[in-house]
Amino acid sequence: MLDHQERSKSSPGEQLSMHFWKTLRHEDLGAIVHRIRTKLHTRWLGSKYPFLEFGSGNTIDFRCQIRRSSASRISIGDDVYLGPDVWLNIAPNENPPSGPAIIVGSHCEIGRRNSISAKNRIELEESIITAPSVFITDHPHEYSDVDTPILAQGVSEGGRIRIEKGCWLGVNSVIYCGQGELVLGRNSVVGANSVVTKSFPPYSVLAGNPARVIKRYDPGLKTWVKVD
Repeated sequence: MLDHQERSKSSPGEQLSMHFWKTLRHEDLGAIVHRIRTKLHTRWLGSKYPFLEFGSGNTIDFRCQIRRSSASRISIGDDVYLGPDVWLNIAPNENPPSGPAIIVGSHCEIGRRNSISAKNRIELEESIITAPSVFITDHPHEYSDVDTPILAQGVSEGGRIRIEKGCWLGVNSVIYCGQGELVLGRNSVVGANSVVTKSFPPYSVLAGNPARVIKRYDPGLKTWVKVD
């Protein structure tokens, strides 16, 4: 009882210090410092970068790469997690379309070392999860002039990508659209090391390079069915 009374009389600062040292007993100090840095970095991004939208409850690892000059074409919803070394890149575009080039919907969890590079528009709808080292891009490098280094040719016109809500992208998978529009239907699964270059319907399991449907959800049977 005395201990409870003493705690109730302590100041908020003292209570915070007690909580910190109690937590430290159960967790590595480096992990605690990492969380603090990430939390401060997230607040700094939200207040200092000119995002089109930056929702609440986000966690942006301090090692993420997002240029301030790109933020004006990026929209991030609520409760979004961007893991270590995630790169959100906006490619040069002389005539950029109106609206955001990258949309990360609410409740998305983007794994470490993911790269999302958009020239026109890449939209990740709500509640998408990605494994490490996923690459999503709506444009290729231009290479038509054989007398000029590819590095100096810039990028092509490109296309647009929309990944509908609830999808899961496996480790090392690639979502690439060189022209037109690529739509990955809701609650689809992209297997590890798969390369998706065209649209697929909702509730598909994809695998391979190029990716193809290996399973599809059958609403009549209410189960996932293999596709020959």
